Amino acid sequence: MKIPFNKPYMTGKELEYIKESVASGKISGDGIFTSKCHKFFETRYGYSKTLLTTSCTDALEMAAILCEIKPGDEVIAPSYTFVSTVNAFVLRGAKVIFADSEELTPNLDISTIEELITSRTKAIIPVHYAGIACDMDKISDLAVRHGLFVVEDAAQAIDSCYKGKPLGSLGNLAAFSFHETKNIISGEGGMLVVNDAHFAARAEIIREKGTNRSAFFRGEVDKYGWVDIGSSFLPSDIVAAFLYAQLEHIDQIQSKRRWLWTRYFEELQPLADKGRLYLPVIPEYATNNAHMFYIICNNLEERTGLIAYLKSKRILSVFHYLSLHKSPYYNDKHDGRKLENADRYSDCLVRLPLYFDLSDADVCFIVKSIFEYYQ
Repeated sequence: MKIPFNKPYMTGKELEYIKESVASGKISGDGIFTSKCHKFFETRYGYSKTLLTTSCTDALEMAAILCEIKPGDEVIAPSYTFVSTVNAFVLRGAKVIFADSEELTPNLDISTIEELITSRTKAIIPVHYAGIACDMDKISDLAVRHGLFVVEDAAQAIDSCYKGKPLGSLGNLAAFSFHETKNIISGEGGMLVVNDAHFAARAEIIREKGTNRSAFFRGEVDKYGWVDIGSSFLPSDIVAAFLYAQLEHIDQIQSKRRWLWTRYFEELQPLADKGRLYLPVIPEYATNNAHMFYIICNNLEERTGLIAYLKSKRILSVFHYLSLHKSPYYNDKHDGRKLENADRYSDCLVRLPLYFDLSDADVCFIVKSIFEYYQ
């Protein structure tokens, strides 16, 4: 493929830091680079407590345990999201009540949430699609009035804000991803952000197989043992070493990605003005971290044709999620409500290549090919 959909960016320090981690003699979890990463996030974004995990999926599973999700509980989440968002809660026995997306963005349509809340509802899981914030004030208001947890799925939302506040700092808990398709990467990897102090100690225990091992290594207890449920959610320090090399270059990475995003937006605006396609909408309360650039086609046939045409030009573009309420696993568990916007994004959204090494010439060629298709 001449222009792939994604190409992992290397800053040049990754191998150096991995060697340093190996030389330290401790390459298991919570080594020197894990500590550096935790300090970076807590200092830069003001998070109360951060815990690196092996994936965003694991961070979400930790969140579900911390919220004490059990069989019979319900959680509200968008249908247009990745399966990990809800699978973490289903694993604890919860029923997912799927909400539709907004008309203008793939984010959760908050106007539909209150009617979905019942006495069994335990949590709302907003997903900041493409790194663009959901309206967190409205979600927080609902959560407070109904006594619900808010778990932010911020997998795509590193370095993005809502009304000046970093995403991941607004819910009780938040989960981030450092998968190789994200802005900041470690191959596979994630992070749990703990914003409620009463979750902090237990989060450490759950992450360490249900033991108080972390407290033991800090000298807070004279021995450690099995004190709760949990699993091995912490990553190797080698993963953290790779991640830290990325974090040191976050401003450079973000600057380039935002530049590429703006080039796409400006160059495709003429087609949007003619109604041939639709461009991303950034609400006034949100910032844009340029996680992805997507366009919305008018129908499934048009999108299928565009992806095929770009592929013929050796450009790999891809669609994204399929509505989870219609998935083979959950279709017969859904309550039958039509979620028209979620289905529209499933049928019509196309993601274009966006990565650090993408050149201006590449963007021009991609845009030129899209214009050719519509002509």
